[in-house]
Amino acid sequence: MKIICVGRNYAEHAKELKNDVPSEPVIFFKPDCALLRNNKPFFIPSFSKNLHYEVEIVFKINKVGKSISKKFAHRYYDSIAVGIDFTARDLQEKCRTKGLPWEISKAFDNSAAISRFISLDDVKNVNDLNFSLTKNDEVVQKGNTSDMIFHIDAVIEYISQFVTLKTGDLIYTGTPSGVGPVNVGDRLQAFIDDKKMMDFEIK
Repeated sequence: MKIICVGRNYAEHAKELKNDVPSEPVIFFKPDCALLRNNKPFFIPSFSKNLHYEVEIVFKINKVGKSISKKFAHRYYDSIAVGIDFTARDLQEKCRTKGLPWEISKAFDNSAAISRFISLDDVKNVNDLNFSLTKNDEVVQKGNTSDMIFHIDAVIEYISQFVTLKTGDLIYTGTPSGVGPVNVGDRLQAFIDDKKMMDFEIK
């Protein structure tokens, strides 16, 4: 099982981090040990002093595919979740300054929080879906999948040129603006529309 993540997929988020808006999907990977399930607490790792949340819509791949055309991509997923891509922002900036890959800031243990999945049968329009994140009951991020630079079908077409998608693979589709730090004692709650999907603590 692979965790495939799309970076800079919302223009306002790219701008808030002073990044260029990409002309093609920016892809990175997390290992399966990055998953944090069942509302278990997230423990801030000792190697970072600036740990950020990034809420995202996550798609689960439901069959094997390679070189998938955009027009057929919708056949390769049937459920979604909400996830949080935890990012060690200080490590990321250090790596970027040196021109090095920055997976170390993204791919550490428990850095990919994930909610339960819901069927697309329960979603009106996956390309017009509201999602949000609260920190200590205050809304810190709000997004809609219609604002993605690269929608999920285009992302699947792009990724599958290079990597075979397999059943159970997860695609984190990028975060809207509003990312920020977490601290010990914080409580994060993530929503799809008004449905609470995740609720856990930072320790």
